[in-house]
Amino acid sequence: MKQGPMADALAEFQKRLRWKVTIKEFDFKDSNPNKLREKESQALLAAIPEGFRIIACDERGKETSSVDFARKIEHWQDNESQNLAFLIGGADGHSDGLRKKADFLLSFGRMTWPHMMARVMLVEQLYRAQQIMAGHPYHRE
Repeated sequence: MKQGPMADALAEFQKRLRWKVTIKEFDFKDSNPNKLREKESQALLAAIPEGFRIIACDERGKETSSVDFARKIEHWQDNESQNLAFLIGGADGHSDGLRKKADFLLSFGRMTWPHMMARVMLVEQLYRAQQIMAGHPYHRE
């Protein structure tokens, strides 16, 4: 992983989380964007252990508030699965097959974000969800 302010921010929010966060990075090359998207999606799906709920970060997904995101995580943890796998695709996004296998499609909006910034935003929202669930004043309405 490249060093710099984004990596520092990511490390800071990971350090604050009580939940275990593992980041796996894949770096495939292919001049055909469709083949590249398929390779990346297959690698992401293959890396998910059995029993994990799949949440794909995707521009076509659902935008949600931080409070609603926290409640969704709380529901999953209480009723379905303690283990969540958040997938961030490459520059060309996720394959249709991966999107169909996902339990939830999460959108950070319709804008395109750099990969590392998407990681930081996701981990910060996980930390925020943790704090909301604990009743901590980190999040303000």
